[in-house]
Amino acid sequence: MKMRDKRTVQIEAKQKHNEELKAAQARRRSEPLLERTEPTKLEKPTILIVCEGKNTEPSYFKQFKLSSAKIKALGDGRNTISLVKQAIVLNEQDSYDQVWCVFDKDEFDADDFNAAVQMAAKNNFGAAYSNQAFEYWLILHFEDHQGGAMHSSEYETTINGYINPLGSSYEGSGNKIVTQDFFDILNDIDQKTNQSRAILAIQRAKRNFNRSHQGNPAAEESSTTVFRLVEEIMKFI
Repeated sequence: MKMRDKRTVQIEAKQKHNEELKAAQARRRSEPLLERTEPTKLEKPTILIVCEGKNTEPSYFKQFKLSSAKIKALGDGRNTISLVKQAIVLNEQDSYDQVWCVFDKDEFDADDFNAAVQMAAKNNFGAAYSNQAFEYWLILHFEDHQGGAMHSSEYETTINGYINPLGSSYEGSGNKIVTQDFFDILNDIDQKTNQSRAILAIQRAKRNFNRSHQGNPAAEESSTTVFRLVEEIMKFI
């Protein structure tokens, strides 16, 4: 009798096991198949840089070789407010990850210049402006210029005084192109300080800006905020 009871228990256990297997198989059949997705290549963020100058600024920014972002530098001769308005149009046509406006004070109206800075900020654009001109940023790679004594008409001669002995030249009154060899000099090591010229320019520009900034960019000569854009670009190198 005891043997029969044991046999009965074994049969019931086997039946229960088979029922569990059938239930598990039914569940697997009813579950959706998970398709293997192909790996996607992430699009690099794009930095749009809308420049006042047609040659100097675009040629400079296009020299940066980035590993994790793309630069689209454009220059069509617009200035101050009209330049920022053009950046707004371009961003609406193809939304960018960052938008920067690069323009100079030069001889433009102070109110227009300040309004352009404010308009850029209102649209969440970066404003990389220079007072008097972009070449002041280039000069800071070579000398610690801290005042407004140098007029923009002297910029070309000053720059060439530094780069001609190093085998390059800058035609500020001509093509205004920042060539590859000029760009390399800007980013080379300064022999006196044993530091990168680009880092020296950032440090000098930042200090001068902090000293002169009173909320009136048109009156803050000599100063430049191009260092902000270059610092941002360097994050992607």
